[in-house]
Amino acid sequence: MTETVVSEVLSEVRGQVGFITLNRPRALNALSLGMVRDLMGILLAWQNDARVLAVAIRGSNKEGPFGAFCAGGDIRFLHQAGSQGNPLIEDFFTEEYALNHLIHNYAKPYIAFMDGIVMGGGMGISQGATLRVVTERTKMAMPETAIGLFPDVGGGYFLSRCPGRVGEWLALTGDTIGAGDAIAYQLADGCLPSDQQAAVWEVLGVQSFADGKAVCDYVATKFVASDARDSSARAQIDQYFSLPTVGDIIAALEAAEGDWARATAATLRKRSPLMLHVVLEQIRRARTMGLADDLRMERDMVRHCFFLRPGQSETVEGIRALAVDKDHAPQWNPGRIEDVTPEVVAPFFASPWPAHAHPLAHLS
Repeated sequence: MTETVVSEVLSEVRGQVGFITLNRPRALNALSLGMVRDLMGILLAWQNDARVLAVAIRGSNKEGPFGAFCAGGDIRFLHQAGSQGNPLIEDFFTEEYALNHLIHNYAKPYIAFMDGIVMGGGMGISQGATLRVVTERTKMAMPETAIGLFPDVGGGYFLSRCPGRVGEWLALTGDTIGAGDAIAYQLADGCLPSDQQAAVWEVLGVQSFADGKAVCDYVATKFVASDARDSSARAQIDQYFSLPTVGDIIAALEAAEGDWARATAATLRKRSPLMLHVVLEQIRRARTMGLADDLRMERDMVRHCFFLRPGQSETVEGIRALAVDKDHAPQWNPGRIEDVTPEVVAPFFASPWPAHAHPLAHLS
């Protein structure tokens, strides 16, 4: 018996559109280094292909297309590589961030069908899209503080550009939002009913379009209204997450009345105390940065997450507790938000490379 190896990234050109399907459903399409390389190769080829007016990307579930977009990077690989000092971990982040940059700056319209789970690395390959399509099944988050990491893949850039202090809230808590909030927070452009996705996808491959913009315009005609959370929640987000430090935020939340403040404080208490401080600094620095500079900063940060404190990586420990041993009892160091000092946060923002030798020096 010879086993058929099925590609984890499927691509084809039909009509005037290039179609990509992430095809690793058992892992919720979590990105491997091979998938990152395949996506980069496909997009670079289509950028100069006159037949292709626009690109459409979707995920797949165990039953077929759609249903899950992408749950992030392959964290089991990151745990194994981070524990063993495997140099492929460096290649993964360098190439993933270069792919994120390409998508944000792609020469043709890129349409992301963000059905189901869209988290972490899934945000990295969708937030730069010309048209970000969500459905009533979308579950969107940047949950990295739960594994002792930070919202990377350009998370500093796109979260810091959400209205008010929504970026700080999403980055620190890792809370999940649906379609209406994603649109209200400027992380999506429109909602398409999930049962209409297949029909829209098929039409893109057979209809004749004047140009790439016309492809996007056609998809947008199918958008429907979607409810966001009420304005009082937004006011609370801005009130607490505009405070100067993580210590100030947690103290104010814990002193407040009300279910939302209590639940939010409880969530923060479960996250890596060190990475909460690092992430607040990341989002606030990124607010005044362009994408390329933000990705270079995040590339510096991720090197430090795995190699700054040998033998005590918050990220390796966080992944161990959540995804490997699944004991959900990470031994964070420091253990409490109040014990994190500026002296342990600052090194995350010092680049290990001189500017000319930075692995992402070529991004502009």
